[in-house]
Amino acid sequence: MSGPVPIANSLEDIYTRDALDTQTKRWNNLLSKFESTYGHQPEFVSRSPGRVNIIGEHIDYSLYSVLPMAITADTIVAVSTHLPAPKEGTFRIQIANVQDSKFKSREFDIPYDSVDIDATVHEWTNYFKSGLRGALELLRKKHGADFKPKSMQILMDGTVPAGGGLSSSAAFVTASALAVMAANGEQTVDKKELTELAIVSERAVGVNSGGMDQSASVFSERGSALFVSFTPTLLACPVSFPPTTPELTFLIAQSFVTADKFVTGPIHYNLRVVECTLAAAYLNAVLNPPGTLLPGDASPLGISLHGFHETYFALSEHNSGATSSKSITEQLEHLLELTKQTLTKEEGYTRSEIAAVLGLPSTSELDQKFTSRFPVRAERFKLRQRAIHVFSEALRVLKLMNLLETSSSSSSSSSSSSTTSTPEDLNSCLGALLNETQDSCREVYECSCEEIDRICAIARQAGSYGSRLTGAGWGGCSVHLVPADKVNNVKEALEREYYSKLELTEEQREGAVVVSKPGSGSALYLGGKEGLA
Repeated sequence: MSGPVPIANSLEDIYTRDALDTQTKRWNNLLSKFESTYGHQPEFVSRSPGRVNIIGEHIDYSLYSVLPMAITADTIVAVSTHLPAPKEGTFRIQIANVQDSKFKSREFDIPYDSVDIDATVHEWTNYFKSGLRGALELLRKKHGADFKPKSMQILMDGTVPAGGGLSSSAAFVTASALAVMAANGEQTVDKKELTELAIVSERAVGVNSGGMDQSASVFSERGSALFVSFTPTLLACPVSFPPTTPELTFLIAQSFVTADKFVTGPIHYNLRVVECTLAAAYLNAVLNPPGTLLPGDASPLGISLHGFHETYFALSEHNSGATSSKSITEQLEHLLELTKQTLTKEEGYTRSEIAAVLGLPSTSELDQKFTSRFPVRAERFKLRQRAIHVFSEALRVLKLMNLLETSSSSSSSSSSSSTTSTPEDLNSCLGALLNETQDSCREVYECSCEEIDRICAIARQAGSYGSRLTGAGWGGCSVHLVPADKVNNVKEALEREYYSKLELTEEQREGAVVVSKPGSGSALYLGGKEGLA
């Protein structure tokens, strides 16, 4: 699925037909506001969508495969490079937001050789600067250290709800990086390059992000989910769900509990990344031969549970002289048992206990190695629970993919011996895996919340096959696998039993529950106002 980011000349190239009326009005407003702000039309618009994760929660930063899909909600960035050059050795960024009462306009004169980002300040333009920094690093590699970035005028509009678990930050950073590449003369932007730079770029705002969000935002294709793997290299493949009667739909329900990774990272998201990394280091120290080093990889802190996984079995097979390898499923099942036997402290491990096992002379060295880049606040680290969730969730992803493959194969044959021989059986099995994920997120990874738990219970009672949180958790959104003939039942139940008890605006109430179809990924729009007709 690699190749260049597509060029769109009309909105029909980007959105499904049912979204065109709403999006046409929105894009017309963007282009009109750009003209009133800067006095001329933009040269192009970059676009990157949010995503909903179907399964594979909190395992991308441990480098295990995931299954997201892009959604209609997105970030669009209108761009012009027609502005006077500032003082020698700098370029200028003028940036504004359609929601200008909430997000104030900014102007920056930036040195050619560096982009300063203060990650301690919660400032909306930091997300643009993150994409800018990553894109410029790539452009310098391509064109040399003397590369001079172009000045840019920017107007941004985003419809992915912030803190909603649908990757608003990844959409913004990715659209920004794409905009910078295009503004600086890159006529074709490679999808894989864009994804990889966006993954690293988002970490500049203080978030230990994995790679799922950016991969879904860039690589997604309309009508398909996306199977994303991260080792040995980033790879994304479209995945279709089998047709059923009634049609299977993905329903997204907001909790209206905001979960901002930047604000709560030290006790939630970033802490989980650190705990998973510490679990990998601890298991390696105990289970592999003394002196074994885990391979450096693309995970946020440079080593991962996936790296431990591969190292452990490579050494085991080498030492035993094994001629046949276990399947990945068998390996994960084995690692689950090993984890339960090795990491026995339910209450978690102190810094001193971990440092001793890793052979580090002090807790300050442990902090320097694992918590200095993205500070966290914790007295104990729950290594057992985090590793169990990661290995079991990686197993669930494989089981779901196997169900889809088996169903696809059986649908082309007359055999009825499959354990999922009917659409109802298949949907129930798929839903059960989503429910297991929610149980693990609530009880083991501890990233759910009371509101999400309630929404999932209501939806299941009303006809959802499977319901779970999606995204980082601790609020945000939930995803539900619902047959088309039960969608209204689920919507009505959620309104009656959950949303009616909240004080919501009319706009919030209208967008609280949406049926989502797999959407397309990043694009560059060159059609101007004529393409919106």
